[in-house]
Amino acid sequence: MMDKAAHEAVLQYTMHGYEVVSPGSFVTCFVTGRRIPLEDLRYWNAERQEAYATPDAGLERELECRGA
Repeated sequence: MMDKAAHEAVLQYTMHGYEVVSPGSFVTCFVTGRRIPLEDLRYWNAERQEAYATPDAGLERELECRGA
């Protein structure tokens, strides 16, 4: 369970990882709005600078952007 006092991190996503711009303990999934603890962050799009909670969320967003 995540601490209510936790702060959202600001990240710069790259093709191979991310850089912390502003420290925090989580980021928010662009698709679901779910908080993703940084230690669980595995999926993102560097071009759109978006984080995703699951591979399915990333695929949903990709299809949306392609107009499918």
